[in-house]
Amino acid sequence: MNTKEIVFIVEEDPDGGYNANALGHNIFTQADTLAELKEMIKDALLCHFENEADRPGIIRTHFVKDEVFPLYKAS
Repeated sequence: MNTKEIVFIVEEDPDGGYNANALGHNIFTQADTLAELKEMIKDALLCHFENEADRPGIIRTHFVKDEVFPLYKAS
């Protein structure tokens, strides 16, 4: 069994849904829900790694959420 791992950075899209980018590979996908995103990631990997022996055995998702807040309270 192939135990190579691939990591996707997942971010919420400002227009709704989620975007996923693979680290170290030119793979991008998006979906409206997290469940759909997992399926889209699997599909993208099947397209990117045509040879089954090259496909990673583990998919890791790293969720990034940007939060903006002021340092000082406005007076």
